[in-house]
Amino acid sequence: MYGQFFSERMARLRIEKGLSAYEMSISIGRGRNYINTIENKKSLPSMTEFFYICEFLKITPQDFFAIDNDNPIKLNEIMADLKLLNENDLMHIGEVIKSLAHT
Repeated sequence: MYGQFFSERMARLRIEKGLSAYEMSISIGRGRNYINTIENKKSLPSMTEFFYICEFLKITPQDFFAIDNDNPIKLNEIMADLKLLNENDLMHIGEVIKSLAHT
């Protein structure tokens, strides 16, 4: 069960990042087929490698395993931008989000 989830989640997040398995493998300093072997359920990363993958994707391990969050990379990017807004702007954004969520 977890192997299936892990491989599918890895592929989804990599695609969301706009990278091929080869590009991600090279970007994190691993062999060219490293991510491909994870996504094809042939291996799992060590804990240290998993943390590095999360860091590369700019998500937390909790984000990786949050089954109720299909877009952790995008949400983290939005949260970083929201932290730059003042209270009034946040109030307006909150109203827009509520409106969109209820449509």
